[in-house]
Amino acid sequence: MIEIDNVLVSKSVFDRKFVCDLSACKGACCVEGEGGAPLTDEEIEIISDNLESILPYADEKGQEVIQEQGIWARDTDGEKVTTLVNGAQCSFVFFDEEGTSKCGIEQAFNDGKIEFIKPISCHLYPIRLREYRNFTAMNYHEWEICAPACSCGEELDVPVFRFLKEPIIRKFGDEFFDQLKEAEKLLSKT
Repeated sequence: MIEIDNVLVSKSVFDRKFVCDLSACKGACCVEGEGGAPLTDEEIEIISDNLESILPYADEKGQEVIQEQGIWARDTDGEKVTTLVNGAQCSFVFFDEEGTSKCGIEQAFNDGKIEFIKPISCHLYPIRLREYRNFTAMNYHEWEICAPACSCGEELDVPVFRFLKEPIIRKFGDEFFDQLKEAEKLLSKT
């Protein structure tokens, strides 16, 4: 682990290679799994305030879940997460003409309907953050459905943190990302 500004960064975010390959995985991370996307209280408020603009982008089943259960629920750890369709698919998902799952929140952003791109937990994936009292842990989350992204990342030689430059800067700022680049240089010498 490397500590930068009270963030403990796993070496795997430097060592592992990753570039999403939606043509191969079809956005499986949005429709598989046992829990929704982690949400902050601020994100819940933003999504709630913009729900009228976001809801039309979710598929029909997702719209039903959101109207019946709301936009968030608690997972088995008691954390706030997006609601799910049939216990797996995020309620904000829609499918494009190739059958790839896409984020309705992000599409509303791309279409200029809202100013919020998507939950930071989604934007940072496959990095997962865990908040503790005195620090934040930043870890790489390995999931077999992301094997195509790992292969693509290896082929292009792109470390996880470089692939996620935009969301890392969104969450922690430019200076933090610059410190990650410095840490990468130091790690390459060891």
